[in-house]
Amino acid sequence: MNFLADTIDNTNRFIGKVVAWLALVMVVVQFGVVVARYVFGVGDLWAQESVVYMHATLFMMAAAYTLSEDGHVRVDIFYRSVTPRARALVNLIGSIFLLIPVALMITYSSWTYVANSWRIFEGSIETSGIPGVFLLKTAIPVFGILIAAQGLVMVLRSILYLSGRGEPPGLSEH
Repeated sequence: MNFLADTIDNTNRFIGKVVAWLALVMVVVQFGVVVARYVFGVGDLWAQESVVYMHATLFMMAAAYTLSEDGHVRVDIFYRSVTPRARALVNLIGSIFLLIPVALMITYSSWTYVANSWRIFEGSIETSGIPGVFLLKTAIPVFGILIAAQGLVMVLRSILYLSGRGEPPGLSEH
């Protein structure tokens, strides 16, 4: 169980750290778009749309990494004050009954939507826009799969802790 949890964790962390660089690229491109528009009077639709693509990719692909780092916002009024065993139970029950089912529903319900986009190689609604909307939409089911996989890690780590073979769930310092 540890090997599987570590493999999924490491995969999500790798993906998260790679796509985190999109934040810097996004800022640089957006700065370039603004300078080009207001200083030189030139607009570039590809650059503008690329910021949207990078933004969506960053947040969809880094969500599981954020979850692995316990960085998502949660109402921890009670979570913070309970024992590590109670936190493990909350993580276990929440992952099994909320996180994983919702992530799988997102994946399932987006599948046809994304497949139809791939079928026609959907492009931008703008004539000179980026012709890769089908790639952008692919982030939706990938997001669901990555989040469900990270939910499985939470389940496995909770089971390991509750059985006395793992580390207690930590509290986010964010």
